Amino acid sequence: MLFDYKYNGSTIVNNTSNSTSMSFSPDTLREPTFFVGKLNQKIAFREAMSALHDVVISDLRFFPKDKEQYKLWAAEQEKIWLSEYMADFQIENVRARIQELKEELRAVHKEKATVMGPFNKAKSAYFDYLYKNDKDAWYVLDPVITVHPDEVFFECFSKDESSYGKLSCNYNVFTEISDFKCGTTNIDYSEGLYNEFQKIRNYKETEFKIDPSGFEAKTTNEEVYKEVKIELPDSWVRGFLQVSSAMTLPATVLDLHPMDIFSLCQYLRRFKEKKGPRALRFILEPDKPIKVVFEPAYDELTFHRSLFQGNEAKTIRIWGRRRLLILERLIPVAQNFKVVLLGSGLPSFFIADLGDMSYTLGLSGWTKNDWSTAGNFDLMAPRTNVDLFTQEKVFDALKENWFDTSANLAKKLQLDPSVISASLTAYTQAGRVIYDLNLGLYRVRELTQEPLNMKALRFASPQEEVANGYITQNRVKIETTVKGEQLQIKGKVNDNYFTYTTLAVLDKDNRLIEGNCECSFYKSNQLRKGPCEHILATRMALHIK
Repeated sequence: MLFDYKYNGSTIVNNTSNSTSMSFSPDTLREPTFFVGKLNQKIAFREAMSALHDVVISDLRFFPKDKEQYKLWAAEQEKIWLSEYMADFQIENVRARIQELKEELRAVHKEKATVMGPFNKAKSAYFDYLYKNDKDAWYVLDPVITVHPDEVFFECFSKDESSYGKLSCNYNVFTEISDFKCGTTNIDYSEGLYNEFQKIRNYKETEFKIDPSGFEAKTTNEEVYKEVKIELPDSWVRGFLQVSSAMTLPATVLDLHPMDIFSLCQYLRRFKEKKGPRALRFILEPDKPIKVVFEPAYDELTFHRSLFQGNEAKTIRIWGRRRLLILERLIPVAQNFKVVLLGSGLPSFFIADLGDMSYTLGLSGWTKNDWSTAGNFDLMAPRTNVDLFTQEKVFDALKENWFDTSANLAKKLQLDPSVISASLTAYTQAGRVIYDLNLGLYRVRELTQEPLNMKALRFASPQEEVANGYITQNRVKIETTVKGEQLQIKGKVNDNYFTYTTLAVLDKDNRLIEGNCECSFYKSNQLRKGPCEHILATRMALHIK
């Protein structure tokens, strides 16, 4: 998927002994979006932006050592060793010939090093320069920044696509706001900017600017614009959409004191596991201190400052725990950490309360299982059929204030809450709306300038396409019962070779919260990778019954 960006120069940071000026260069190909203000909470902003940078450069995937060169050397060396061994059974002149060949080979290697030396030196110098001076060229995409009437927020993705970062700053973070225009844009965020952020101090006046001059029409000096074309894998874009969908799902929520996060990170720093399973187990009992167990050592930490406020006892395991070290820089400036757990092996969110700022770290099920392949969480969201006119009506109402709750929109438009939820879900999955997990409301956020190719992104996993086939071929039979606020759908899905008995449980918001099936996909993954095609078909059949 190809994306075009055009920046009016590069992001600039000017540091003096008593002031700092940060001017972000926005994408001029998008709708004008700008913001000009002076920072009030400088240290907290510096630490939060630095933690956001830690997400961008994070890559905890395992890369095996490249042994190709060693194997080539070993193959050549084996011939030499074999010749030397056989020489013991040959006459003396064979040994002499071997020695001559060794000398010739040594001379060839020396001449090769002489000829290739300047090239190898220049290549090494180039990559050293690129790493130090243009490190952003190693990254996938510049961060996304959105200006709203009540806050400014940054979003980014890690290199391994398993971690998502979002920093929200309300307007109390700034002492003066000269001008702003709501919208979403990409900003030129170079590696050098991180180093400049470290120079922010309380005694320095710091100006924060998403440069409005980047949108002025110019007929001269066109060379100051920097045009960038980036070929993005569909997985990166789809990962962003899956984060938004996962945020809307039912979850277990708990609060942790900053010192509890410190204890957790300190353990991870002190002890590095050498074998699996490397899980972090949350043991939750109502009105009792939260406990975590580190597997496989089964060391236990009890957080006496943090009580679980839930109604039932449960144990939830998460993986990829070393990514939590991203939160370390936030501990001194955080007032509280809210933890949102979707379930064992499912994504989790850690929200740092920084007063007038909040920092959200979203983690996929485990590091190697990135957001794109972690699961089809969009398939678990509300899926009521809503006509295009009604969807546009809901989106226009949301855009009036740029943010709102689904309940307020339902009251304002006099529509059923399920219609509102399904409409907002459709726009969330299209990258045009994001759910604010911290405040519990929806916000307009256009992820890209051009509409996304939803057909290419929608079926990155084949489950829904197969489920559609079951529906169109009339292979699904269902029965429904209501228990409390939950709708239970029992189904029979004919898969040619076998008829599967299924169960799909929906909550009052039409979200899939539980499922069961006899197929091998469900037995291996339950709902950790989203529902199987049989559960999904059972759910889809509800709307055509």
